[in-house]
Amino acid sequence: MSDKDLIRALKQIIEKELGSFNKLLPKDILSTIEKKITPEIENIIEQSGYVKKSKYKNLEKIITDLEKRIDDLEKN
Repeated sequence: MSDKDLIRALKQIIEKELGSFNKLLPKDILSTIEKKITPEIENIIEQSGYVKKSKYKNLEKIITDLEKRIDDLEKN
């Protein structure tokens, strides 16, 4: 699941749970809540052993580059 999909899913869950309160709250409250809780949710997810897709791709690129450097050093 991509980062955007995760955020969209969480936003839908919040909207669903707020239900009738949604009509009473200012329209921008959900985006404000989303901005405030997203970093906390990401921390909880990472503590569970998962990482964001973008972070995974960056780590994968670093590993590939390091493996290539090791291969080049072994050849010399």
